[in-house]
Amino acid sequence: MSLFAVLLSLVLEQLKPLRRDSRVHQALIAWVGWSGRNFDAGKPHHAALVWGVAVLAPTLVVLAVFLGLQRFHAALGLLFSVGVLYLTLGFRPFSHYVGRIRDCLERGDEAGARALLAEWRHLDTSELPRTEVLRHVIEHALLSAHRHVFGVLFWYVLLSTLGLGPAGAVLYRMAEFTSRYWGFRSRTLGEPVNERLQATSQHLFELVDHVPCRLTASGFAVVGNFEEAVNGWRRDAALWTRPNEGVVLASAAGALGVQLGGQTAPGMSPDRAQTFSRGSGADFASAAGSTPGVPLQLGHLQNVIALVWRSVVLWLLLLALLTVANLLG
Repeated sequence: MSLFAVLLSLVLEQLKPLRRDSRVHQALIAWVGWSGRNFDAGKPHHAALVWGVAVLAPTLVVLAVFLGLQRFHAALGLLFSVGVLYLTLGFRPFSHYVGRIRDCLERGDEAGARALLAEWRHLDTSELPRTEVLRHVIEHALLSAHRHVFGVLFWYVLLSTLGLGPAGAVLYRMAEFTSRYWGFRSRTLGEPVNERLQATSQHLFELVDHVPCRLTASGFAVVGNFEEAVNGWRRDAALWTRPNEGVVLASAAGALGVQLGGQTAPGMSPDRAQTFSRGSGADFASAAGSTPGVPLQLGHLQNVIALVWRSVVLWLLLLALLTVANLLG
């Protein structure tokens, strides 16, 4: 059942991807914002309460609906799981920007590529040279693929194996979104936000993401250059300020044999580099240095896309084997 739900949701997402500003996304923003306004009174213990309301409440609602439908008929539970995965799993949140930025770089429109990167990541990219634009696109594409595909897939399969349906997909997606939301409100919009709430949401997401990011890194190693990916994981993951990001990016850099990391660009002033490196939230990858490998070129962006798709096929094959073993058992 898990395999069929994942396959159907991925096919639906390719046939009719959701718009970035869809009603579902707007409802998600409204829900998390409402949770903060109504349950955050500025005290340290309110941070955990807000996170519980924003993340766990939707998870429990989805679980209750799934169990009710599953009890009535298994097919309804399957259809509900497909619908939830369609909203939480897939490439739509970032593939649009990656494709458009690649087209801009191919025709030499660096200003257009910078504008799209700024729109995607909510950053000031006016002084970024072409190589840095490409690096940030690749790094964010890798992190987005992990968070919107592999992380969701792991938690969905884990909890659905326990009979909890798509609750795991909602848990991961809500935890990931809240880890970015409060930082975005504070850094980009300049709104006052409980610092403890920001720290709590980021810390809890790091816990939720601890195992998935390492499985993603393992997948990159299997479908890429295994030895270099493992060496990069061990040697270079600490370059990034956030350990989970470092594991994914260092492994991918080794698997592809390219340079990733480094938060300043040639010709960028120190003040602007510091502003840029802060990013728009908890998901911005900044590193103290670069991994070994060949300098990035535009063709490496296609290699990254191929690496991600090979990893998707790998995990789907493993899920299929688990499904067959379960049926035979």
